[in-house]
Amino acid sequence: MREPAPLRAVIADDQALVRTGFGMILAADGIEVTAEAADGHEAVDAVRRTRPDVVLMDVRMPNMDGIEATRRILADGPDATGGRDGTRVIILTTYDLDHYVYAALTVGASGFLLKDVTPEHLVAAVRLVRSGDALLAPTITRRLIERFARRRDSPPAGPHADLSELTARELEVLGLLATGLSNAELADRLFLSPTTVKTHVGRILSKLGLRDRVQAVVLAYESGLVSPRSRPD
Repeated sequence: MREPAPLRAVIADDQALVRTGFGMILAADGIEVTAEAADGHEAVDAVRRTRPDVVLMDVRMPNMDGIEATRRILADGPDATGGRDGTRVIILTTYDLDHYVYAALTVGASGFLLKDVTPEHLVAAVRLVRSGDALLAPTITRRLIERFARRRDSPPAGPHADLSELTARELEVLGLLATGLSNAELADRLFLSPTTVKTHVGRILSKLGLRDRVQAVVLAYESGLVSPRSRPD
């Protein structure tokens, strides 16, 4: 059998020591660092040139910040950026509730890491995101979304029109997912098998054109399907 292609990553951070340190950690675990970037422009160019699976993207960089760079990278789509399903972006930040992180998630980032992450967690996060999963634990995702959903000037008008594509069961799954339940917890709550729950989540993402469950949580809050006060029973 053919061995799977090595995981490829780009590191974008305006601090050379951060890039070097993260690069050494990834390389030690067999992850190929295809390029480094010191600002958003360099990050976008590096992704288009090297077609990595994952980008570690600093939020605050000169010339072009990580949010705009993420938007441009993900706007290129899978065909342009390579990877198994296109390039995935992990946001790097110093604070776990940095308002920039929320903005990055809304443009398609697959999660975030604090810069003081341990080497083991860094490697695990890159491999997890490459597999197609979202990096954030559901409870962390909810905490982040709720923090900024409360700051809205007015409540959302109602469910997004795209939600009409979902079945009643899929709407139920999406609502519970957004309140912080894992797939295993969803299975217990709905008396379904984990495989069936995973299928429902996959169909929700496909119908709504979303990359992963992080974007699904964002949409559930911003559409009004779930409110900041919602909690699992």
